[in-house]
Amino acid sequence: MGSEIPVFDKNDDMAEIKAALDKAGCAVIRHIQTKAAVDRVKSELDEFMSQVPLATEDSPEEFYPAKTRRLPAILARSPGSHAMALDNSIEQLCWHHLGSNCERFHLHVSAALEIGPGAREQVLHREEDPFQFFTLPRPNLVIATMWAMTDFTRYNGATLLVPGSHKWPAERKAQPDEIVSAEMPSGSVMIWLGGTLHAAAANLSDDWRYGVILSYSLGWLRQEENQYLDLPPSLLAGMSDEIKDLVGYPMHGSLGFYDPSLRAPEIS
Repeated sequence: MGSEIPVFDKNDDMAEIKAALDKAGCAVIRHIQTKAAVDRVKSELDEFMSQVPLATEDSPEEFYPAKTRRLPAILARSPGSHAMALDNSIEQLCWHHLGSNCERFHLHVSAALEIGPGAREQVLHREEDPFQFFTLPRPNLVIATMWAMTDFTRYNGATLLVPGSHKWPAERKAQPDEIVSAEMPSGSVMIWLGGTLHAAAANLSDDWRYGVILSYSLGWLRQEENQYLDLPPSLLAGMSDEIKDLVGYPMHGSLGFYDPSLRAPEIS
């Protein structure tokens, strides 16, 4: 038998969640969001998701399977998603796993993901794969979260995870019994370290599997999603200082310096 994904509830001991994430490289926290909060984000994104082009055919070699929808810039489009991005439990995990290597962390990727009926399985990969300068196993560079906007089941494309793979060398390959389905009810969140192998599973059901990914990286790393274009100063007006900090507008030490005389009032 392969390893299991550690599962917790919202009010469980954070020290136990941190330790489980250290060991397994992944974990699930159930019932962290209310139904009202989930419904709000889905409603705010509904019009945008309906406009995302839907490919119906692809090649098994393509990284993104067809019959899926992917929508970036979630914080710009959904005020309700800000509470998810700033969730206290996730913040604690970010500081625990990233804080020893940076002065601050920032938002790395934000996207809504719908896996449609008939979508094939995605290839296993790591969130940190763009940073090829580090050899495996890498130091903690990224921590990712997937918020369940619908139930995640093994039949509708629940994310596949390989517990423990964040500690593997490059030549170590996952065996079938080491790949686990991250089943969880709507309102839950799955967390995994950037070095953990994972992939969207095939959707064998008639339902759409809907999740929101919010990932975080060391404050001195280039973000995979260009947050400054998805959330330019013109869109930041009225947003909280916490969001401005999270998307990466503050300096990290001497990195990211700018001329204060040219600073837009929205980010002051």
